[in-house]
Amino acid sequence: MNVRWGDGAGPARGRAGSGAARLFALFVALAAVLWIAPAEAQSYRFTSVSVEGNQRIQPGTILSYAGIARGETVSAAELNQAYRRILDSGLFETVEIEPQGARLVIRVAEYPTINRISFEGNRRIDDEQLAGIVDSQPRRIFNPSQAERDVATIIEAYESDGRIAARVTPRVIERSENRVDLVFEIFEGDVVEIERIGFVGNEAFSDRRLRRVLETKQAGILRAFIRSDTLIADRIELDRQLLRDFYQSRGYVDFRITGVNAELTQERDAYFVTFNVQEGQQFAFGRLSVSSDLPGVDVPAFQAAIRSRPGQTYSPARVDNDIARLERLAIERGLDFVRVEPEVTRNDRALTLDIDYKLVRGPRIFVERIDIEGNTATLDRVIRRQFRVAEGDPFNPREIRESAERIRALGLFASADVEAREGSSEEQVIVDVDVEEQPTGSLTFGGTYSTSGGLGAIVRFQERNFLGRGQRLALEISTGVDNRVYRLGFTEPAFLGRDLTFDFDLAYRETDNLLASYDTAIGRIRPSFEFPIAANARLALRYTAEVSELYGLSSDAGQLVQAEAARGQEWNSSLGYTISYDTRRTGLDPNAGVLLEFGQDFGGVGGANTFIKSTARAVAQTRVWNEEVTLRATVEGGVLNYSSGSSRVTDRFFMGPGVMRGFSLDGIGPRERNTAADVNDALGGNMFAVARFEAEFPLGLPEEYGISGGVYYDIGSLWGLDQTNADVIYEDFSLRQTVGLSLFWDTPIGPLRFNFSEPVAKRPHDETQAFDLTISTQF
Repeated sequence: MNVRWGDGAGPARGRAGSGAARLFALFVALAAVLWIAPAEAQSYRFTSVSVEGNQRIQPGTILSYAGIARGETVSAAELNQAYRRILDSGLFETVEIEPQGARLVIRVAEYPTINRISFEGNRRIDDEQLAGIVDSQPRRIFNPSQAERDVATIIEAYESDGRIAARVTPRVIERSENRVDLVFEIFEGDVVEIERIGFVGNEAFSDRRLRRVLETKQAGILRAFIRSDTLIADRIELDRQLLRDFYQSRGYVDFRITGVNAELTQERDAYFVTFNVQEGQQFAFGRLSVSSDLPGVDVPAFQAAIRSRPGQTYSPARVDNDIARLERLAIERGLDFVRVEPEVTRNDRALTLDIDYKLVRGPRIFVERIDIEGNTATLDRVIRRQFRVAEGDPFNPREIRESAERIRALGLFASADVEAREGSSEEQVIVDVDVEEQPTGSLTFGGTYSTSGGLGAIVRFQERNFLGRGQRLALEISTGVDNRVYRLGFTEPAFLGRDLTFDFDLAYRETDNLLASYDTAIGRIRPSFEFPIAANARLALRYTAEVSELYGLSSDAGQLVQAEAARGQEWNSSLGYTISYDTRRTGLDPNAGVLLEFGQDFGGVGGANTFIKSTARAVAQTRVWNEEVTLRATVEGGVLNYSSGSSRVTDRFFMGPGVMRGFSLDGIGPRERNTAADVNDALGGNMFAVARFEAEFPLGLPEEYGISGGVYYDIGSLWGLDQTNADVIYEDFSLRQTVGLSLFWDTPIGPLRFNFSEPVAKRPHDETQAFDLTISTQF
């Protein structure tokens, strides 16, 4: 503060002496001031206050900051506080308060106004993104402190992108009329990647296996595309939780992370991250029981509802599943406000955990209402139908947590927070849902390539939240050398507001078969409904109307194909169903899963033919050798049986690389072959059966490359025709066998799979295919 004292405002000035007398007088005066000041504080009384130096800011605004009224007696300390209030407003570069007798003068120098803000040197983060994170804005007052805070914000944004060497320098360019241009000069620096992720203390699982659990990845050959190889504090916290979940789901209840160390290399261009862990012992379930003192509780019935079994590896997910099952059973039996509290007894000698599920009476709390915020495009009902409770129902914290997971699983929101707070009374709660929407549509222009179809173009539009109703809409146009596909798909996941999925599929496909003597055109309309029938089972019901035609026959077409093409366009109309049982939905066993499917289509509901088409599939997967190796087995088959009419090549089964590797799409099964007439037509078959066995394992390469290997063995057959002649071969059941090697590569465009096949059992005229490239599917 710069305070100047006017005449009469302070103590009288003494006359200056000379030499020692002047020094002595000064010493006496200083001692008098130090002695008297605490007892006699200076006070002022002003009859007028004037403001000088202000240009944009009104004097009244400045006086309101000062808080000094005319005629009011103020002390020197209060003058200092007034000075601080004016300066702390952030509007002024300098402030002076000068008492002049009964008049107080306040002189200010205003900060300039920001004319414009610009960023220089930035390439990785564009101007729009940076402008959105800084608080300094054009046409507002420039404040150096705020500019420094903006510098810290920009540096933090670059650090989260892995550029810890980023530097930002604010520059001020003066303009006329007390305006300035604020320029942030940015040196981005290079990305500081995570060179290595290691673990200390792990014995049950290798570093390679644990690295697959983490969200953070090591830098690899795809570092230009993968952004998860930089050190971000929030991601490390997520990794800690992922590690805990991984170990606890496998029975390691004492698992702890004692520390995470991140060290820069000497060149400061990479990090070494080390997780220090304590695994502890692996526990299994011991005795499982149910107990309750509540009236009307049938304990044996609740005991029978427990799905965990003694001897199974302990998993919190299994316990949660049992608790949810017991609480649902309590509601079904009219027992409201019943809570299940697991009491765990630890047996360190046997490495087991005995669990007693206690049924107790919980507090009588009701759901007052559910408030939803943040959904600007998505309708409330899309979110609300994820709740199994409604306003007025008993409050169940577990059900609210499960509802939150269902909302996140929709894939429509970048974040979804669900919390409960006290309502209008202690017996009521309000459930707050706060979501942040994200883009849900995509428009794709691209190309395709297949070893059998050559080059092609594709245009695909997908919307996962059509009109904000949670519906899915897909439109696809795909053209290739030998095929054209046009498809429109629509899905309503909650038809009539229930767990009932309605799907409508409209497709038309034309093929110009380069390897066959005919072309095909197939159009299909298929509406369907799907709904749950058990915890892991679902039932799909469908109607299919299909029109097919064979045309463009070449001169070397066989007699059967000519006869089928002569039938012209044919309509087939059928009703069908598919039952599926999928343990992957529960996630109770992280290392194994089973998928069972069985479906039938009954033709003859109109149309030209009466038939039954049955298909079945069973898939099982497990991980062995400390989860380093994945074993997978698939058994698949189908039967097409006509009671009136007969099948055509457009109806029958074919076995290509997607069903049995090592053979082309028309590689095996019945064929009409006549060497003299140059006839060689693949006819497909009315029956097929195949078994596929494969193993996937690491190759010893750095896992950041995303490359692993595999081996497989396929055995199967395709056989059976409604009509035949003397030129038909391989119409009988005859097994083919293939062995092969696979190379899996996780790339930014998706997981690719390269198959190198060698048929070890085949027929002389089968068409083999030694190599195929596909998008890898995860079971």
